[in-house]
Parts: sequence; C-alpha cells; structure tokens
Amino acid sequence: MNMISKKIDSTPMWYYISETKYDETILFLHSAFADHTQYAKQIEDFSQKFTVITVDLIGHGKSTKTKKGDGIEKTSMYIKDILHAENIVKVHLVGVSIGAVLVQDFANKYPEMVASIACFGGYDINNFDTSMQKENGKAQGLMMLKAIFSIKWFAQSNKLISAYTPQAQEEFYQMNISFPKKSFMYLAGLNGMVNKCITKRSYPILIGCGDQDIPMELNAVEMWHTSEPNSQVMIFKNAGHLVNMDVPIEFNKVVMDFILCAK
Repeated sequence: MNMISKKIDSTPMWYYISETKYDETILFLHSAFADHTQYAKQIEDFSQKFTVITVDLIGHGKSTKTKKGDGIEKTSMYIKDILHAENIVKVHLVGVSIGAVLVQDFANKYPEMVASIACFGGYDINNFDTSMQKENGKAQGLMMLKAIFSIKWFAQSNKLISAYTPQAQEEFYQMNISFPKKSFMYLAGLNGMVNKCITKRSYPILIGCGDQDIPMELNAVEMWHTSEPNSQVMIFKNAGHLVNMDVPIEFNKVVMDFILCAK
C-alpha cells in the first residue's frame, strides 16, 4: 500500500496518508526515538478497511525542521490541523509508548473528534500515580544520560528494554541510532500532559502491553483498568513494550476487532 507523504504549514510534523480513502480513519502515533515506519506492519492490513494516517512526531523522522514555539506539547493541535486539512471529522487513535500519552492528550482536548482510542505501553495520564511518575522519570533520566555520552550505547540499551523479539530489537535499534540528540529536548513537554484533565471518557478504550514489558508498565495497565472499568485490556504474550513490532499479527487482529466493534 502506497502512503502519500504530506506536510502543512501550521505544523512541523510530516504525515503519511493512504491513497485509498474510506469513511473511517485510523491514526497511529509512534514511540519515542522511532518514526512513522514503526507501523510498517500495520499499514497493509488496516488500509484495506480504513483511511490510514501515520506521522513523524516533532524531532523524529522528517519532522526535525522547527520554528520557535514548536513543541511536542502542541502535538494535539498539529493533529487537529492535519485532520482538518484532510476533511476528517472523527478518528480512531492508536498509540504505543509516548504515542499512547499523545493519543490521550488529543482525546482530552478534542473528544468530539474521537471515535476510539487504543493505547499500549502507556499509562492513564488523567490518573497517573505520583510515585510511579517519579520512578518513570528516574528511568528516563538514566536513558537520557546514556544518550548524551553515546547514541549507540543508548540505542543498544533501549532496544533491549523496548522490544522482545530479535527482529523487533534490530528494527528499533536502527531507528534509535538515527535519532538526533537535539531532539531529546522536545520530550520534556510530555510532563505537562499528566493529571491535567478529569473529564470522563465516553468513547471506547483499549489498553494493554506485552507480558515481557517492565513490571511498572504491567502495573500501570492494571491501575488504568481500575480507574476505567469499561476499558478493554489485552496483554500480549511474548511481547515487550513495542507490542506492534514484537507480535504484529496478533496486534493487528486485536486492534482491528476492537475498532470494528467500536463503530
């Protein structure tokens, strides 16, 4: 399936949209240190039933040319502008890792544009435990320190804690080593999205992670389901943090079934 690359003036983010258009749209948001190709194994399946959009988040992939005032905290506004440019009024959102955080931020700000959300390897940004937030911050700080000294050292460490299968680890490593050091500064803006909204979510929610992800993530999914008992939960076997890369066939089926039922 061919994807058309586009960029509009109001956003630094490049996006990629399937040539064939359908009534419903699904938008995928990738993890940190990756780019839109993280969803290469999803595009073929989903583009047979949906208009598919992927993006390069700010500081990632082709989205490295920025102007003063640009930041990852404006991602929701950038996505809104992209959807308006494509005349899309409602969207299914899928995110992995920080993509899951950004999916929720968009849904908090523009709930009327949300058909459903599916979040993996993330946490409930509306009810994020402060002790878990501190633990997460320490882990991120250590990884940033590694990146300052050597991007290869960072990429080698990051692939092992992010992906479980050797193929996914190698694919993610290749994305990581091309990540610009200057782009680390954009990630700090994610903290401003946490515990800022208490609005009840009224759209279908799917949450999950891999059974080989870190214990903190498994706990985060459990806590999220407790606060959102109507959410659906999926723990993927033999998968780490990047479930869509580790077990793409299973991931595609679970997300496809969820979205088709969310209509």
